[in-house]
Formats: sequence, C-alpha cells, structure tokens
Amino acid sequence: MYEPAGKAGIERGITTMFAVIKAGGKQYRVAEDQVLKVEGVKGEPGTIVQIGDVIMLGGEQPQFGSPTISGASVAAEIIEHGRGAKVIAFKKRRRKNSRRKRGHRQDFVLIRISEILTQGAKPTKGPKPKPEAKAKPAEGEGGDDKPKAKKKKPAGKAKAKPAAKTKAKGKKK
Repeated sequence: MYEPAGKAGIERGITTMFAVIKAGGKQYRVAEDQVLKVEGVKGEPGTIVQIGDVIMLGGEQPQFGSPTISGASVAAEIIEHGRGAKVIAFKKRRRKNSRRKRGHRQDFVLIRISEILTQGAKPTKGPKPKPEAKAKPAEGEGGDDKPKAKKKKPAGKAKAKPAAKTKAKGKKK
C-alpha cells in the first residue's frame, strides 16, 4: 500500500508548484506526484479524474481564488478505494444499565496527483503503469525433482506442561 507523502511543495531552496484543493468537504495542499487519502472523489481505480475546486495556486506567483480559481484544476489518478480504521462510539449511562456500542469505518480514495492545470487545460499525463511482478522460476526447472527432507528434532526429554493453578478455598479476608 502507498504511504502519503510529506509536506507538499516544500523543498529547501526550490519553490515548487502546489495547489490547495477542496475534496469531500476538506482542504488539502497538494503537489505533483503526491499520494494522499481523500473522500468524495468518484471513479474507478486506474482512471484520471479532474478536481476543479482549486482554492489557491502557489509557487513563483501565487494566486488566490474567491472562492475558487476559474480555469484551474488538479488531475489525479485513482489508485484504490479503501476503508479507514474502525472507530468505536461507546455510550454508557452509569447506574442505569444502559450501554450502546457502535462502530464506524470511513470510506476513502487513495489518489496520486499527476498534474496541476491552469487556464482550462486538459490532463496530458496518463495513469502510471503498475510495477510488474518478478516471474518465479518454474518448479520443474533448475533443481532435482526429489522433495526436500525435513529437519529432525534432537532426541531428548519432552517439555513438561506447567501445573494447573488451583484456587485456595477456605479463609475469607
């Protein structure tokens, strides 16, 4: 699984292009090739989507939108859909024998930012190809056909199981 990158667009001595986008009711600062989890983006894994709610463009000449920048968008590749960790909402009212336990897992979409587009441009980059899995050698090639012998354990005493714990009955304190 991909790990989200660090701070977007911040490099020592170099000002890189970044954007502040709005997706799923939250704002994210993104740069090219950044991987992040967002909500509210629809699409199939492997497709490129355009996010049009760009609030700010940063870099050499920053631009601020009111509320968004017209003609600016961010192209992102959908990597996968997933669900977050379970959050337990436990409510207890003491002395009333009232307890409620409810779990929730938030859906998210893992995206990779491919381009930051301005002036109504269309995305030019396609999705990144998946890394190819290395082929394993066939079992019949490069070895003898006999199964490998198992290692024998040295002869000796078997481990004794610990004695069972018993409760002492009798005196009360």
